[in-house]
Amino acid sequence: MNRKMKWAVLLAVPFALFVSSVLYAQAVQKPIYAGYKGVMVGTTMDQARIKLGTPKDKSDSEDYYVYSDAESVQVLYAPDKTVRVLSINYIGKSAPTPKDIFGTDVEAKADGSINKMVRYPKSRFWISYLKTGGDDPMTVVTVQKMQDGEQ
Repeated sequence: MNRKMKWAVLLAVPFALFVSSVLYAQAVQKPIYAGYKGVMVGTTMDQARIKLGTPKDKSDSEDYYVYSDAESVQVLYAPDKTVRVLSINYIGKSAPTPKDIFGTDVEAKADGSINKMVRYPKSRFWISYLKTGGDDPMTVVTVQKMQDGEQ
């Protein structure tokens, strides 16, 4: 291998590593969790009601479902009658873990509470996970459609 070719290879390798790391960082971040009982952001109101059953409270802008003393969900609808927010509430230890939601563990604070939010710009929604501390924690998992211009 001649001298020019050696320099070309030496310069090309770091450049290739840089480009691949940029492309990896820009890859579509695919959410692990995107909805509740088959309902996701963008699901039509009619389909959401079929999948979730009969709501305890119902209107043209939101529904509220209670499945047990430990599990409920509030569904908010956009003006076009599609789901724009899912807020799932759990009481006690039956809630999904951050790993179930995000695919990775999240370190709890000293009191046992957890708070994490991840944006999925390519999918146009974000997910937050909030868990209180204590022996009988409350966990709220929220999936919300991003507004125009929101990143």
